[in-house]
This record gives sequence, structure tokens and C-alpha cells, in this order.
Amino acid sequence: MSVLKIKTVCISIFFPYLIFLSNIVPADTIRVASASNFTATIKVIAHQFEKESGHQVTIISGSSGKHYAQIKNGAPFDAFFSADSKRAELLDKEKIAIPGSRFIYAVGKVVLWSPKKNYVDKKAQILTQGKFRYLAIANPKLAPYGLAAQEILKTFKLWDKLRSRMVRGENIGQTFQFVKSTNAALGFVALSQIKRPNQSIEGSYWRVPQSLYTPILQQAVLLKESEAGHLFLAYMKSRKAQQIIQDFGYDVTEGLAYAQ
Repeated sequence: MSVLKIKTVCISIFFPYLIFLSNIVPADTIRVASASNFTATIKVIAHQFEKESGHQVTIISGSSGKHYAQIKNGAPFDAFFSADSKRAELLDKEKIAIPGSRFIYAVGKVVLWSPKKNYVDKKAQILTQGKFRYLAIANPKLAPYGLAAQEILKTFKLWDKLRSRMVRGENIGQTFQFVKSTNAALGFVALSQIKRPNQSIEGSYWRVPQSLYTPILQQAVLLKESEAGHLFLAYMKSRKAQQIIQDFGYDVTEGLAYAQ
């Protein structure tokens, strides 16, 4: 058996998601549009992918709503990792995404967070007490995490009461910065923004029960046919990538359940 055939057999058995094809296929660079909440996570995964494959990944971070509009207008992205399912589904229906490429890569979790210790209590009574000046949320019309925050506040019948004290970020990344900089005392952000592997979470937070908001099913699609693009999306489904995603505060098993 030739060396090439031996490599091919090993790849099909041990590395179905990637794999060391840099000796067979020329290295390529792909441009990936990523939701703001997933930026830190996807950068870690992309780094591992680059080391193992030889391909390069350029991450462009921003709001899912804006990314969707840019893609519709011909932005040169190879793949799109949305903060929700809506935009990915639309791209699929509009035949912009590569057929069959769409999948749930993570389920996002919402927290009410403040960088101040002992500020946010475990029952979120601070919301009803109203002992704060500003509450940060992402724009519900653009950001899935903002829509989730709106649902949570409406459940507590606080949406109208607190509207005058809300500061709205264009995306969840900007919302996080409002809170981190203390321009807002607290805010609804993604758990992935405050959770890092093997590190304690700074400040205080309330992890919002899933029953209080619609599950944030984050979906990805491939936008252009390329070997590197297919490999990167496949790598996202590998155990190694799924563990990284989970370590950053996302649910991966729940996403698999919704996909059934």
C-alpha cells in the first residue's frame, strides 16, 4: 500500500472531521462571520484548527443581524456562526447557504451579571428592588440575547418599569462592555462572556433559568464551497471543539437534543 493510501485510511478512521490534509491540499484562508458572544470561543477553536490542518481562519465579529444583512449584500464570508437560528434558517431558505450545511453548534445561556462582588443576588431580587441606575441589555431587534432579556423582564413584569433605565448595546459584545466598564451597574449578558475554562467568574451573577426565555439555538452555515470551509464546520462537531464550547459556558448536549 502506498504512503498516500495509508494516510487516507488513517484519516477516514481516526480523524473524520479534519485532518492533516495540508500535505495533500494547499493551505487556504477562510473568512468566518461570528456572533459577538461566540468570539472568544471560536478564536480558541480556530487556533487549534489552524495548527492541525494548516488552513487559516479569519474571524469577523459582530451582531448576527448585521452579519446577515452583509451576507445578503454579498459580503465575502465563507461561513456564518449566528447567535440564533433565525438568520441561519433564512439564509438556508433563501438558498444563500450551502444546502445541508446548517447545524446547531451551541445553546447560549443568559446571565444577569455585575463585575461587583455580592451585587447580583442568586434570586435576582435586585431587579425588583431597583437599586441601580442603569441596566444594560442588547437590542432585542438585533440580538438574540437582547430578545431573551426582554422575555425575562416581561415575565417579571419589569419591562415597562425599567425601560427608562436601560442602556442598549448594538450587540451582546457592546452590552458586555457597558457593564464591564461600569457605565451600567449590571446587565443581561451571555454566560460565555464571563466564563473562562479553569477560571472563577468575576463579580456576581444570576444564571437565568431556561424556563424564563426561549432557548438560544446558535446555528452555523457554510456560505461558500471550499475544502477548508467544510473541514472547519466539521471540526466544530468534533469532541475537542465541543469540549471547548462547553468549557466557555454553552450547552452542547441540549443542542443535540433540539436537533433530533
